[in-house]
Amino acid sequence: MTEDTPTPADFEIFLVAPPGLEALLCDEVREAGFADPQAVPGGVTIMGGWPEVWRANLQIRGASRVLARIGAFRAMHLAQLDKRARKFPWADILRPDVPLKVEVTCKASRIYHAGAAAQRIETALREELGVAISPEAEFKLKVRIDDDLCTISVDTSGESLHKRGHKEAVNKAPMRETLAALFLRQCGYDGTEPVVDPMCGSGTFVIEAAEIAAGLLPGRTRHFAFEQLASFDPAAWDRMRNPAARPHPALRFYGADRDAGAIKMSRANAERAGVTDLVQFATHAISDLMPPEGKPGLVIVNPPYGTRIGNKNLLYGLYAALGQTLLTRFGGWRVGLVTSEPSLAKATGLPFAPPSAPVPHGGLGVQLFQTKALR
Repeated sequence: MTEDTPTPADFEIFLVAPPGLEALLCDEVREAGFADPQAVPGGVTIMGGWPEVWRANLQIRGASRVLARIGAFRAMHLAQLDKRARKFPWADILRPDVPLKVEVTCKASRIYHAGAAAQRIETALREELGVAISPEAEFKLKVRIDDDLCTISVDTSGESLHKRGHKEAVNKAPMRETLAALFLRQCGYDGTEPVVDPMCGSGTFVIEAAEIAAGLLPGRTRHFAFEQLASFDPAAWDRMRNPAARPHPALRFYGADRDAGAIKMSRANAERAGVTDLVQFATHAISDLMPPEGKPGLVIVNPPYGTRIGNKNLLYGLYAALGQTLLTRFGGWRVGLVTSEPSLAKATGLPFAPPSAPVPHGGLGVQLFQTKALR
């Protein structure tokens, strides 16, 4: 994008990924048919127009939000920022009746005061477009001033994309759907095998796996910030959001937890997600876990870590029991285990390969430990 030019037909679209999982997200974006995705620190970039923005929000399971980079210009000082912000073609993208919030970051630039820069841009938006500026607004305009280049992006998602609109009931320290989808992908899950979660909590892994197998779009029932843009086409969006239904698979997905309240949550969340006929949830201890009939698949589990939930020293027995159950009953199944404590993973006795790099989750760095098919 050149200085002071309107948004072209194709512009840069940035899909935000959890740090360390950019390559996994890039694989998903490529498989979804987006042209030439590039993994970069913090996410994945693609080139496209507004239909690609809508589709990325609707279809990509691992991204936490989608930013549309709508323009850029050089600004060496605040007066120049004010002048060029007033010339920017805001009306091509934004609606004057939708309040917004402006967020500015400055790095290695002669404009170094983010608050003063935000004030100039807010004034330009009020006076040139007539839009209301509110710190409580859901709609966000993000401005990055890096090496004197002012890049303007629109947060097209609104609420984080892990909020699919189905999981109203959650237990302590829930796994985000976006992270669950990427961990499933990292385990090689592609929707063609059964999945078991023996400590399922509110059912995130099980429901996410069932949705993938059934071809259900993650954003199918929620709203997005891009619906409030001047570029939004409701008719085209309705066609995109309502593809032809495909038959549900014969696979089944299983969750268990010793907490009856967690199982009640899981069933309610599965019903809202529309996958009740694909999932089974049961209340029992790890020692009572049995493999479902049929071909082996993937066991994936996010047990307590002892950092925020429970006493770590009391968890070694739980992890050991999990490992013993899987080793004696789940021959042919692969295992994926998420934990912030390598010593707990070791306590399972499972033949884990070296784990992935730590990924931020709930203020902790968690790692995915994986096995090949158990013998």
